[in-house]
Amino acid sequence: MVVNAKAQPAARTIVQKYGGSSVATPAKVLACAQRVAAAVTGGSRVVVVVSAMGDTTDELLALAQAVGGLDNKREVDQLLATGEQVSIALLAMALKTLNIPAVSLTGRQAGIGTELRHGRARITDVEAGRLEAELDAGRVPVVAGFQGTAATGDTTTLGRGGSDTTAVALAAAIKARECEIYTDVDGIYTADPRLVPGARLLARISYEEMLEAASQGAQVMHLRSVELGMKAGVPIRVLHAQRAGMQAGVGGTLICDLATANQSMEHRKAVTTVALKTDIGRVSLEDLPSRPGVQSEVFKRVAQAGISVDDIIQHEVEPIGAGTGGERTCNLVFTVDRGDLPEIGPIVEAVLRVLGSGRSRVDLGLAKVSAVGAGMQSQPGVASTMFGALADAGVTIANITTSEIKVSCIVPEADGPRALRAVHEAFGLGR
Repeated sequence: MVVNAKAQPAARTIVQKYGGSSVATPAKVLACAQRVAAAVTGGSRVVVVVSAMGDTTDELLALAQAVGGLDNKREVDQLLATGEQVSIALLAMALKTLNIPAVSLTGRQAGIGTELRHGRARITDVEAGRLEAELDAGRVPVVAGFQGTAATGDTTTLGRGGSDTTAVALAAAIKARECEIYTDVDGIYTADPRLVPGARLLARISYEEMLEAASQGAQVMHLRSVELGMKAGVPIRVLHAQRAGMQAGVGGTLICDLATANQSMEHRKAVTTVALKTDIGRVSLEDLPSRPGVQSEVFKRVAQAGISVDDIIQHEVEPIGAGTGGERTCNLVFTVDRGDLPEIGPIVEAVLRVLGSGRSRVDLGLAKVSAVGAGMQSQPGVASTMFGALADAGVTIANITTSEIKVSCIVPEADGPRALRAVHEAFGLGR
């Protein structure tokens, strides 16, 4: 992402983002306005990013479906962008009733440039001149999240986590001290507190740990926004939008660099948080020809469709009679979000036709439980502890993947919550 902004320190500048549930009703809009006003009167320059109210996006998609327009992605983006425009206008009005000068800005007006990919666009640059001018004039810019403008002038939407990504991108562009994400939870927990009653609120978590947790199912933050925050060095604070006592720069969970997040390096736990990802689809490609370029052929087409692949496992198949010149084959297994399966099917079939052999299978009813922590790099035994906890809980492991700070296991979806609680307890993450 390219940022075009005045090169000046903005130590007093913060970005606040309010999600759809935080502005779902006029009363909640007024509550958010009061929080913004408190930050302004406290001496901060504030840029606000807002999502569409409540279930507005789903309602707009239902309208598109009713007229048979869901396949027209350009027009769907035009339609969905109107949801945020309602929110920004209402919040700007509410701020003005509190004697806080404010101006609502669409993605285009705020200078958010994107690639031309409808429904899943990525931010390419931010021209922050308008934002800086409004701040210098003493006004609060209230910006529509989830949207931007391609070089062609077309409106685009950013897909899942788009408003969070918008907020972090703007914070980077104006060199804000912090990006505050206000949502309907108190912050980042050691596990989803709805599934693990003993989960504990974290005061800090590193970008690296949050990236892994977000990619493995922790739903408070989307990984695109965390990745951008890490690259731009923007601290991200997650706070409850309606909780009394929450204020700018205080409370919630701070997502920051590893050294700041793990202040007591020698005493940090091996595992910081555990996550559960449901609605997983596992795609198996079997009997593929084992030759160079096969993997590229498969995943190049998946990437071109804008679909993120999670775990990938490959193994070679030794043919019967290999010593007499039998051809080697390979099997590829990867996981994707269940919602991406309708697009994956045609891609896989096209690949098999090009390769001239192979067959595909899709498995549903799966979940993934993951243990995440920077401390596991220097503390052995994390994998064995996790496997033992799942065995004691009677949970069968289908696949295992690891990284330097993550161990993940694919398990039956019905066993997911039980597996999450078992792993959380095994690492002593509760209160």
